[in-house]
Amino acid sequence: MSKTSRKKSSKTPSGSPTSKKKALKTRASAQTKSTKTQRTPASKSTATLAKTASHGAASKQLNSSKSAAAAKAALTEGQKAPAFRLPRDGGGVASLSDYAGRKLVLFFYPRADTPGCTREAIDFTRLAGAFTAAGTAVLGVSADSLKAQEKFRDKQSLGVPLISDEKHEMLEAYGAWGEKSMYGKSFLGILRTTVLVGSDGKVARIWRNVRVDGHADQVLEAARSL
Repeated sequence: MSKTSRKKSSKTPSGSPTSKKKALKTRASAQTKSTKTQRTPASKSTATLAKTASHGAASKQLNSSKSAAAAKAALTEGQKAPAFRLPRDGGGVASLSDYAGRKLVLFFYPRADTPGCTREAIDFTRLAGAFTAAGTAVLGVSADSLKAQEKFRDKQSLGVPLISDEKHEMLEAYGAWGEKSMYGKSFLGILRTTVLVGSDGKVARIWRNVRVDGHADQVLEAARSL
């Protein structure tokens, strides 16, 4: 090998310090870029999670405030029963004044012809004679249309009048309209509630979050005791 070739070869060997420094520098630069690339979405993700958590907390607080306000405004025992005048099955109109001087049971149910509501309405129908003997009238109330109420009455052979409150005015006045939840979602709807009004026109008893089984019998006993 010539002297010139040996000199060139000695200046740039593959394992020389100069080559190693360049390789390390290139590797460090690549790692820095990779780290920046990874950090950027992570920081955005953290900010998004923080924002979502804050929004969730605000929603819960808002829902709690609504629930507290509704509970505060709810009807209580001893108060004068709110007046109402609404259409009932058969084409007539039912009003609180129609039952002046008599005891009155108002059972509010979520929806006509559903399993729980059907059992409840049938139980009150079964005891209709006993309620009459106790000087007590019985009315069923929901937000169903008058047509749906009449279909419900005919299908189940119900013997108690059914009121249609599609605008929720009576439901709200009696505390039977509020926030409900199902499958983790909150919504407004009818809260299964029963109200017993005394012959003096005042609310004698209120049953909230009613369990259907045996409920009509409990209400009958309460009406007899007034």
